[in-house]
Amino acid sequence: MKIVLRKVSNTPLHFEVKSDKITFKGYLQYHANKLILLKAKLSGNIDTDCDVCADKFNLNVNEDIEFFISDGIYKNSEDTLLLDIVESLNSTVDLEELMNSEIELIKSDYHRCEKCENIISEQEIF
Repeated sequence: MKIVLRKVSNTPLHFEVKSDKITFKGYLQYHANKLILLKAKLSGNIDTDCDVCADKFNLNVNEDIEFFISDGIYKNSEDTLLLDIVESLNSTVDLEELMNSEIELIKSDYHRCEKCENIISEQEIF
């Protein structure tokens, strides 16, 4: 689902993108200085690998996501370090691409399957 950024106004523009087992739902709203606020929730399940045993397992995801989208290169250097900003060079935002990027970001974190989690918990007791 692609959205033209100039169509986003002060009134929240709600969206919902679904994949096999995951939902990306939220809104876009004009903020200031060519910045669009994206607030959303990523929820569902994703398949990932355990970082201990390398087995595939199903990870429950329930993440709040909030960042800004800039229509073009963001030039206000005073706030740049304080904000999470995604730059759009073609005045559109592809919500499916953003959802997939967030999923890959979650997958890149350290995860343990339930079996390995239980083994590590038992070892901490002793």
